Amino acid sequence: MATFNFQLGELPPEAEKVREEIRDFLARTLGGTSATKRALSWGGFDREFSRRLGEAGFIGMTWPKKYGGHERSALERYVVLEESLAAGAPTSAHWVADRQSGPLLLRFGTEEQRQRFLPKIAKGELAFAIGMSEPDSGSDLASIRTRAERVEGGYRVNGTKIWTSNAHISDYAIALFRTKVVPDKKHEGLSQFLVDLKSEGIGIRPIIDLAGGHHFNEVHFQNAFVPDDMLVGKDGDGWTQVTTELAFERSGPERYLSSIRLIIELIREVGAEPGERAAVVIGRLTAHLATLRQMSLSIAMMLQAGQNPNLEAAVVKDVGTSFEQEIPEVVHALLGVEPRLGSGKEFERVFGYLVEHAPSFSLRGGTREILRGIIARGLGLR
Repeated sequence: MATFNFQLGELPPEAEKVREEIRDFLARTLGGTSATKRALSWGGFDREFSRRLGEAGFIGMTWPKKYGGHERSALERYVVLEESLAAGAPTSAHWVADRQSGPLLLRFGTEEQRQRFLPKIAKGELAFAIGMSEPDSGSDLASIRTRAERVEGGYRVNGTKIWTSNAHISDYAIALFRTKVVPDKKHEGLSQFLVDLKSEGIGIRPIIDLAGGHHFNEVHFQNAFVPDDMLVGKDGDGWTQVTTELAFERSGPERYLSSIRLIIELIREVGAEPGERAAVVIGRLTAHLATLRQMSLSIAMMLQAGQNPNLEAAVVKDVGTSFEQEIPEVVHALLGVEPRLGSGKEFERVFGYLVEHAPSFSLRGGTREILRGIIARGLGLR
């Protein structure tokens, strides 16, 4: 029977040196940023911050230098991610491109695509969105129906993508379309494309979430033309490619650090001499964080070794987002404070932000049901 493959490991000395560098950069760049703004974590969108991070060499860290990268290890990059998240840096403008669009182009893109897009991503100049989920299919990617039909010079696309984060403020999306219908084989006939979101025939409508925020969108394609040179990989190989891409999306420290600001503010709130109950709660949260970090780090080491950690990545995402969603409830049970948004102490406003947004954390990168299906298949249980 298949089992999980989480190996304990430690970061090498060069990664710890990078930690000093990124901490210095973040301290200089973020300065007096409030706890409330830091609580947005990787949901904060700031193109100027991304440009400065790219200028400092912290985007595209593992990519070849000829594409604007810096040829550093996945573990050095991991340190930059966890320090950025712990500091509450506004990373959203470059996050998707750095985490998965760039690596996808490196692995499956053409040389022309790599030359055209990767240097700009590494400079923090391009924002990417992900065009996967669709109405009536949700996170079940194999059931998507948006069609890309072959026409002279490219493809004509019709259909709708949904829950497309930041599509309204991004430059490009990497989208999954159906280029061929294969009866009874829904995983076949899928292809990935680079899509210029400002192209004719593409309409973007906002989806306002329960907190009144706008980062989700519906993206409608009506006879939108996508040129041949924007096909990523081979026509029909999209399923294999997209499952590789999702390993990048599901395994990083963002899957357990999205609520870290509330833990930090909780520690400030209870002070240096917390009561016994508060000390037990903080100790428990810290132990869970340390365990999740080791699991996530194990996957980073597998990626560094060129392995495919899809199964373990799904576990980290499922367990990590469950942990993130529990934190506001744990804080409320401990202190009995009420969440606030426009008034109150920083602690109360951070609490208010996460009470509103934590329920959505399990949607990003595949719902809990989809992840558990992947885990069951990986273990040979279905």
